[in-house]
Amino acid sequence: MKSRQRIAIEQLQKAQNAHDLEALLACFAPNFQGNHPRHPDRGVQGIEDARKNWSNMLHDLPDFHSELLRSAVEGDTAWAEWYWFGTHRDGSQFGMRGVTILGIPADRIEWARLYMEPV
Repeated sequence: MKSRQRIAIEQLQKAQNAHDLEALLACFAPNFQGNHPRHPDRGVQGIEDARKNWSNMLHDLPDFHSELLRSAVEGDTAWAEWYWFGTHRDGSQFGMRGVTILGIPADRIEWARLYMEPV
């Protein structure tokens, strides 16, 4: 049986790859808090910030794709290694690799620390 944390990660990836903004946002708790420790100015506070962030990303990268390389779960915390890639509307390539640490105490992601960097 899969843990709720693994199911949440799979739902997130499926929504990302389907470019389904509403399904993607349904993966997050209403009070979602996301931060980028290496880039504090990129923080996301609440679902509306997440909506703005992902809406812009999916618009700017019409062929955005999320590849889940590995994941692990310990209690209510999940670790996921990602490769995100696509093509910007101007034709330039987009690629990011890194790790996210996700707090998933129930069915939705409540917090995230993103260690994603361009490649």
